[in-house]
Amino acid sequence: GRVGFDVPGGRYALLQAQATDLGNTVVFASLATGGELHVLPEEAVTDPALVAGYLTEHSIDFLKAVPSHLAALASVAGAEGVLPARSLVLGGEAASPELVCELVEHAGEAGVFNHYGPTETTIGVATTRLSADDAGVGLVPVGSPVGNTRFYVLDEALRPVPVGVAGELYVAGAQVARGYVQRPGLTAERFVANPFEPGARMYRTGDRARWTADGRVVFLGRTDEQVKVRGYRVELGEVQSVAAAYPLVAQAAVVAREGVPGETRLVAYVVADDPDEDSSGLPAAVREFMARRLPEHMVPSAVVVLGELPLTGNGKLDRKALPAPDYGNSSAGTGRRAASLQEELLCLAFAEVLGLDSVGVDDDFFELGGHSLLAVRLVSRIRTVLGVETEIRTLFEAPTVAALAARLTGAETARTPLTPMPR
Repeated sequence: GRVGFDVPGGRYALLQAQATDLGNTVVFASLATGGELHVLPEEAVTDPALVAGYLTEHSIDFLKAVPSHLAALASVAGAEGVLPARSLVLGGEAASPELVCELVEHAGEAGVFNHYGPTETTIGVATTRLSADDAGVGLVPVGSPVGNTRFYVLDEALRPVPVGVAGELYVAGAQVARGYVQRPGLTAERFVANPFEPGARMYRTGDRARWTADGRVVFLGRTDEQVKVRGYRVELGEVQSVAAAYPLVAQAAVVAREGVPGETRLVAYVVADDPDEDSSGLPAAVREFMARRLPEHMVPSAVVVLGELPLTGNGKLDRKALPAPDYGNSSAGTGRRAASLQEELLCLAFAEVLGLDSVGVDDDFFELGGHSLLAVRLVSRIRTVLGVETEIRTLFEAPTVAALAARLTGAETARTPLTPMPR
């Protein structure tokens, strides 16, 4: 009930894979309350019109979604199109104040809740109902501890920090796991003795946080190299090891950067094994190599070739000295010009969605930093400027302007735009 899923017999919709933490929250909440669980097919969850139509047609009461996924859907269907009848729960990553403001404004009597919790604390340990005031302070609170759970925001000496001061968040209570299977070293590092409860343990989240005056926690980011990319938790070291495994790469580093505002993108920096060789094709080759070995959300949006990795005075990687990638450089926007009005409009749509000055007809959408959620926005933009309907799958199969233009020939006319209707 603490996350707003509190009505017996309610209808729940699942937009994520059932194996994820996010999915489990909805699955068990529906089963434990005698509810009705609706699992949307994979091809539907990135289509704003289909999601909005499904929520309305089946009178969905409860929905939980990753903020970036929801924002992509709302950018097309509108906030009112992705709101369930009773409660919307945000989880998996930090929610932007802009998105929260929009959702709260259109929610009416329905509640918009934030939800937080690492896997090691059995998915969810904090929640709060959000208001317009919460979004107006710049950082959206993740909430207060749920029942049988205790939070500690501590400094490096495990001393509690004052309200408003940043520290590392530790979680104690019934939901803390026993540890990691067959990994005693990591278990001892993350599941530590609780100095405030003799004989008890607490989980070191690795999340920076602070208390608010009203007893809620605000998430401030990670203390280590673990980051959230579109709701998925990613270990940068794991991505880096794949980049370094490419035969022509001598060294590699992977960092998380904010591309367009509010969106985290991974960037790989590589040093060629042979500095005398032409490295112009190395970025594309490394990215293709990684795409065959990693899930989409773990594949860097850009690969930058450097003569050497910058180091600090003590020999560690100097992350601040790594140059920002220029998604619009090299061949982007400089190749063959558009041969038709349709190609010209597609070039403009690609550039607008990717946040670039220009895009050439032979530039690959995904090599320029695109991903599945941006693809949702591109499909929407194509619908608006060209008046034709296309699918996300088509963009994956034909990721350049030239290839997509050929596929759009003869495409069906776009569906009538969604319009707000009284509930």
